[in-house]
Amino acid sequence: MTGMNLNITGPQIVLGTMDFGTRVGADDAFAILDSFVAGGGVWLDTANCYSFWADPSGVGGASERVIGAWLRARPGAREAVRIATKVRQNPLVAHSWPQSAEGLSARAVQAGVEESLGRLGVGHVDLLWAHAEDRAVPLAETVGAFGALVTKGVARRVGAANHAAWRVERARSLAREQGVEPWTALQLRHSLVQPRPLAPVAEAGHRLLADEDLDLARSEGLGVWSYTSLMWGSYVRADKPLPQTYDHPGTGRVLSVLEDVAGELSATKNQVVLAWLMRQGIDPIVGASRVEQVEEALAARRVRLDDGHLVRFAEAR
Repeated sequence: MTGMNLNITGPQIVLGTMDFGTRVGADDAFAILDSFVAGGGVWLDTANCYSFWADPSGVGGASERVIGAWLRARPGAREAVRIATKVRQNPLVAHSWPQSAEGLSARAVQAGVEESLGRLGVGHVDLLWAHAEDRAVPLAETVGAFGALVTKGVARRVGAANHAAWRVERARSLAREQGVEPWTALQLRHSLVQPRPLAPVAEAGHRLLADEDLDLARSEGLGVWSYTSLMWGSYVRADKPLPQTYDHPGTGRVLSVLEDVAGELSATKNQVVLAWLMRQGIDPIVGASRVEQVEEALAARRVRLDDGHLVRFAEAR
């Protein structure tokens, strides 16, 4: 595997590696990673807590260890990919979450990153996320800790996942005051279908993308990544129905338009959803357990939605 030119322009498909080392074994993970890079994929998304809930150990680290093993087994692979990881949610005591979840104190951030780098076997990550808010710690302390990591070269960029827009903007203001690198990316849950308004999110720790997040990102030039982009396969698998909170008239209308558009463009429904996200400047994270899923997702880059398609989806919602 040779080095590549990583001058990335425009939205990208990001490979979600949450299940690597737990639900997806190392051999399958290696094949998925190989296929992703061969298909022109660049960004890998992981976290230090992946996947403590599926690991008999009760703590995270499995995903990062698998990526680290793959990097060691593939000469030149580090130059062919960019790695994003997260700190904040890893249990410090096995099987004790959220009670023992690491926070965002300067000490916790530093320790979390050092452990991640060790598992990955790399000297830096290309993007470090604060995985969730920690309001028990002064925001200025967290901002300083993330900024210091960029200054040291341990993280090339920093971003905020599952944070309220006002907290992100406050953090960016604090970073300017401190003279350190600010958060320049947001990661939130988003997909074509939407839950009923005001319906709570059933999944612990998830935060839905809101209009104000996109407004902030577009005003400030921030990157936006979406997770749960394909709703756990619910667009294409009858055995994986959408959560109850998505049971409202708008969902049926959107799914009908999705079926029509997929047929018109000779694309899969998943590819149309990914194209819809990228058309809005969003980088969708796609988890994969099989090589075919990676190939399908990467092919979404060739699906072209026009303004008319966007209007049809918007009116259906």
